[in-house]
Amino acid sequence: MLRIRLDRRPSVSAFVGWVVLAVVLVVRADEPAAKPEASAEKSALAAFNGLIGDWRGAGQLRRGSNQGAWTETAEWVWDFSDGASIDLAVADGHYAKTARLTYDAESKQYHVALTLPDATHRTYTGTREKDRLVVESAVEAGDVHRLTLTQLNEKRTLLLFEKRREAQKSWQRVAEVGYTREGTRLADDGTTGPECVVTGGLGTIAVSYKGKTYYVCCSGCKQAFDADPEGTLAEYAARKQGEK
Repeated sequence: MLRIRLDRRPSVSAFVGWVVLAVVLVVRADEPAAKPEASAEKSALAAFNGLIGDWRGAGQLRRGSNQGAWTETAEWVWDFSDGASIDLAVADGHYAKTARLTYDAESKQYHVALTLPDATHRTYTGTREKDRLVVESAVEAGDVHRLTLTQLNEKRTLLLFEKRREAQKSWQRVAEVGYTREGTRLADDGTTGPECVVTGGLGTIAVSYKGKTYYVCCSGCKQAFDADPEGTLAEYAARKQGEK
């Protein structure tokens, strides 16, 4: 006669398996939702895609005067290692060594963390109007500093340094650097080329995935693509569909 025992206890291994599964489910339930890659920060910074790349800079203390003038080189790259930012590295600069441009979605303001040639730091905050980013620092030793970044076109960018006394309203010019994109001349036609699949900027570096070639605009975007090519291409396809 066949009997079925309904009071049979589970084995130890089965019991352990259930416990592990329950823990995994609880942990996953507590995990925050993944932040969308097409974040507000990244979208706001995409307005500066035209900066990405290498530049030749000519600095002047006074416009139209070569007294105290200098030359420098600069490179702008995307960085996604901690959120989204656009980073600047300057060689032989007189007023900047590095800078990090970020965007705060809550306050809707841009921030520039500047490292000066003497290794001191200064933070600026402000907004973008058309092709100009205007950011100001907090008061330092009675002075307020201002940076104005003007994107004239794909080949020409100006960076103006100014300051004023805290009690004054008028700004005093400190210096200005005029940047020309490396590999171009002012008399050349506008630059065109493939689109960066990460940010939508000008693609200059070829990357491959599943036998197909795509383009990114800088080393930071290449790292982002290599880390998640399928996610990057899915976001790119969604962005292009939205443009239609």
